[in-house]
Amino acid sequence: MILNKTILVVVPARGGSKGVKLKNIRPLNDVPLVALVGRVVRQLSYVDRAVVSTDHPEIARIARDSGLDVPFLRPEELSDDIVADWDVLHHALTECEKLDSRQYDVIVMLQPTSPMRKPEHVTETVEKLIMGGYDAVWTVSETDTKAHPLKQLIIKDEALDYYDPAGSRIIARQQLTPVYHRNGIAYAITRDCIMNKKNIKGNHTSAVIIKCPIVNIDTEQDFKLAEFFINKAEN
Repeated sequence: MILNKTILVVVPARGGSKGVKLKNIRPLNDVPLVALVGRVVRQLSYVDRAVVSTDHPEIARIARDSGLDVPFLRPEELSDDIVADWDVLHHALTECEKLDSRQYDVIVMLQPTSPMRKPEHVTETVEKLIMGGYDAVWTVSETDTKAHPLKQLIIKDEALDYYDPAGSRIIARQQLTPVYHRNGIAYAITRDCIMNKKNIKGNHTSAVIIKCPIVNIDTEQDFKLAEFFINKAEN
């Protein structure tokens, strides 16, 4: 509990990842990704419950060994590639409240594929949600100007064009309004937002900007990049 709010952590870790097979238990510096989440959660004394939502027995086993609970397996219909985060969190929240005979005020999603999170990232996100009275708070990273939407191009019928016509007016990067992308470090969401607004964002959402390098793992190259940054930070 923090600031008199009960906290449920949900770690989504399905087994059917396509880019890297079973990436949620793939070791990073000899520690499975889902176990890295467990290490962070153990440092968050205010968490009332931390569960892994998975459809895979081996992920469940490794999660339990890392101190995370797996009180249920995710149903098959919530294990496809295109299942929304809301569906997974709504299912986990509903199941936990049924099992625990209690309500949780705040749901925190920690994705194993963002292994560079620190406990203070999560705490700052949760505190901002509660103290600011937001529906949700997401961690984000500033997008490099080279990947800015107004600098993106499309190819249609062999013709090259701007993704956004406004891009034709951009001469220097100083003209670009900073944009941000989700980095998967932490999402803090109120129970009302999930149960009643049926969304993980809601109408009143804020952000915590993470300044340090963050790697969100989808490919083999991402693993190598994450290892590089982690080893560099430790040396």
